[in-house]
Amino acid sequence: MIRENIWLIGCGQMSLEYFKVLKNLNCNFKVIGRGFKSAREFEKKTNHKVHINGVNYNLKKFNTPNVAIVAVTADQLSVVAKKLIEAGVKKILVEKPGALDFKELKKLSSVKKTKIFISYNRRFYESVIQAKKIIYRDGGLNSINFDFTEWSSKIKNLDFNFKIKKKWVISNSSHVIDLAFFLSGRPKVWSQWSMGKLDWHSKARFCGAGISDKGVIFSYLSDWSSPGRWGIELMTLKHRLILRPMEKLQIVDLKNLKPRFYVPKNNLDFKFKPGLFLQTKSFLKGDYKQLCSIENQIKNFKLYYKIAGYKNNE
Repeated sequence: MIRENIWLIGCGQMSLEYFKVLKNLNCNFKVIGRGFKSAREFEKKTNHKVHINGVNYNLKKFNTPNVAIVAVTADQLSVVAKKLIEAGVKKILVEKPGALDFKELKKLSSVKKTKIFISYNRRFYESVIQAKKIIYRDGGLNSINFDFTEWSSKIKNLDFNFKIKKKWVISNSSHVIDLAFFLSGRPKVWSQWSMGKLDWHSKARFCGAGISDKGVIFSYLSDWSSPGRWGIELMTLKHRLILRPMEKLQIVDLKNLKPRFYVPKNNLDFKFKPGLFLQTKSFLKGDYKQLCSIENQIKNFKLYYKIAGYKNNE
């Protein structure tokens, strides 16, 4: 059993996914909720007690946790994380994107005594782990192309806070962009364009190309006003590796253009939300090398703003 004093904060679907992982890892943890209704629904599904009335109330009621996982709505992530930092929590895993505003994200990083990481579970997909192994064996990555096209008609009708939709590149598409630059390196020299408009977002089409700090050529094209889906293609000297959907890896060999699917060697991405088990385990065990630190996220936010065409004061 992991005996650290752990808090899981939130009672939504993402918290349920974390709950499964924490139970499987035999962790000692409390679930902290805010509202009575969501807490009772969580308890019915898990048979696990939820401590309601939010973070402030429970910080007064219990000892400050050593570790916290924050899985609330995107517009509340930085608010809750800030309260935990001020209370002296030693390390925190915050659901992506950590904050919707660049200034709020920077405020969270100002306390150096707290280790803060942003949850990008796709870094831990079995498909991604295998792709990284192939890239290493092939001598590195030559080029990468990715697409973060969103289903605009569906998102338009989602019952989300307007602030979340307004920053959708950050609040959702960043899953793809983070993974792409995690694999290829951050842009060193590049150009980017964004244009068009949607009812719920300031831009509709996004295009860019450049060279990463690892010498990898990259490009992306996403059109939210047209049908499409997320995907990443990775090119080496010997293979084209296709992550579309990103939970699955298609491998194209140099001498055979017919894609073949990689068969996972474990069932973690079937038993749990893909990538979440290994990410949470790495976080709790202190193995941070694949996690997105808040310092990295601050650098990434600058990229997201450029890609999305957001203004600095947004």
